[in-house]
Amino acid sequence: MKLLLTGGSGYVGTRLTNYLLEKYDDLLIFNYDISYFGDDHLPIHNKKYRYIKEDIRNTESFEKAIRDNKIDVVIHLACISNDPTFELNSKISKIINYDSFENLVSISKKNNVKKFIYASTSSVYGVSDSPRVDEEHELVPLTDYNKYKALCEPILIKYLDNNFQGLIIRPATVCGFSEKMRFDLTVNILTNFAYNKKIINIFGGQQYRPNIHIDDMCRLYEQIVFSDIKNINGEIFNAGFQNLKVAEIAEMVKKIVEKHISQEVKLNFTESNDKRSYRVTSDKIINKLNFNMKKNVEDAINDLCVGFKEGKIKDSFDEKFLNIKVLQKLNF
Repeated sequence: MKLLLTGGSGYVGTRLTNYLLEKYDDLLIFNYDISYFGDDHLPIHNKKYRYIKEDIRNTESFEKAIRDNKIDVVIHLACISNDPTFELNSKISKIINYDSFENLVSISKKNNVKKFIYASTSSVYGVSDSPRVDEEHELVPLTDYNKYKALCEPILIKYLDNNFQGLIIRPATVCGFSEKMRFDLTVNILTNFAYNKKIINIFGGQQYRPNIHIDDMCRLYEQIVFSDIKNINGEIFNAGFQNLKVAEIAEMVKKIVEKHISQEVKLNFTESNDKRSYRVTSDKIINKLNFNMKKNVEDAINDLCVGFKEGKIKDSFDEKFLNIKVLQKLNF
């Protein structure tokens, strides 16, 4: 099988690539990514891996990659991710996240790709008081990043048929260790400060965030890639298994990190105007795909602590771990 990842150089894409390379001998992985955030971590010497350093806005290059390599499955991860980063240059961000999307889908279908998996986001729900936000819940995106993520979903659905199948995944906030770390995600950033600065700054704290361990995210994509999805073609699935208040995450981080470093970690609470708060249910993915989590937020925190302790994560306050800082340096 030939699998192409857009955005394969990023946080999830890198972990997913290494996970699949370690497990499958008959899978060839193509990473199609301009790699704004670096590419020195990629497994370029692996014979089952191909790196295509290109922009998804370049439709000719994308079509050549799909056609010439006879790609079977596409997982679309590439985007300008999170709200502040998107707003750096909302015009270009819209082109990358939304305007380019239909071309990727149509080119994939035209060139006989069998399956297209789209990584949307659970933040399309915006704000909700419901304790169980399912896939039928009203979408109330609060930012352009969330809005354009949502608008891509029906575009994919209209192209799907028996020969070109696809699913839409709305992941919760991903957490845990990757060979390409991000420290602008809730669990990751709190753990970084706790372990290395002995203090956690919490803005607000009562906002709910759904979470998913990065290894479970990889397992989910793996299952979809290798499963027959004809009976669920075109469906949308939440992927989030722990709905926690930010303050609860902070307390969890404090407790686990203190065990690792044998020092006190202080909590500092500050008011916040961040209104995003929602709790998703993933009953549908449990029932229809028989998929459930194997790891939790506590595991993610422990994995990060081990990464710091073993030197797998170095210079964790370097701006290269913050998407917005990297793009600012590139005059994005």
